[in-house]
Amino acid sequence: MTRRERQELIDKGLLLPLMEEFYTIQGEGFHKGTAAYFVRIGGCDVGCHWCDVKESWLAELHPPTETEKIVENAIKYSDTIIVTGGEPLTWDMGPLTAQLKAKGVQTHIETSGAYKLTGQWDWICLSPKKMKLPTEEVYEKAHELKCIIYNNDDFKFAEEQAEKVNDNCILYLQPEWSKRDKVIPKIVDYVMANPRWKVSLQTHKYLNIP
Repeated sequence: MTRRERQELIDKGLLLPLMEEFYTIQGEGFHKGTAAYFVRIGGCDVGCHWCDVKESWLAELHPPTETEKIVENAIKYSDTIIVTGGEPLTWDMGPLTAQLKAKGVQTHIETSGAYKLTGQWDWICLSPKKMKLPTEEVYEKAHELKCIIYNNDDFKFAEEQAEKVNDNCILYLQPEWSKRDKVIPKIVDYVMANPRWKVSLQTHKYLNIP
């Protein structure tokens, strides 16, 4: 396969830069505690300074993998498939999710929403970032809004984002892991004063699992 042919397949979403895939427990948000198969796609230019998977940023570091192979592996383990990154919407998610849905599994995505929403999703976890804000479409379709709290200004940002999502979207505040001891008390106080919000924790880190 030539470089041009490979790039055409990547552009069509038939090849995706696969960083890693693994079966574990969802640790965050609405589906925490649920067994699920994670597919981590490389490539992200949003550039969060506190990102805990910076190795996902450069798509070139991760092998272009046929979506058929990704699906074949995923359905062996779970009927809930979570696509994350990186930023998976950097790529066309249509082919991957069409094949997953054809197998009868649930498709979830964790995204900053910074790019066009592609794919068929049963659950959209929107985690917006200040550096590159979500599209209007993903605000309208998000099932949960997960705002990361690193400092006091992030509460204001979270409220601004909450005004943009649909009325049925579940609202979460999640401490940035390295600042958890400092910000968790603030999040607790904030949620108690503003009960439309819920607390999300990275429980997989407390459980010492991927």
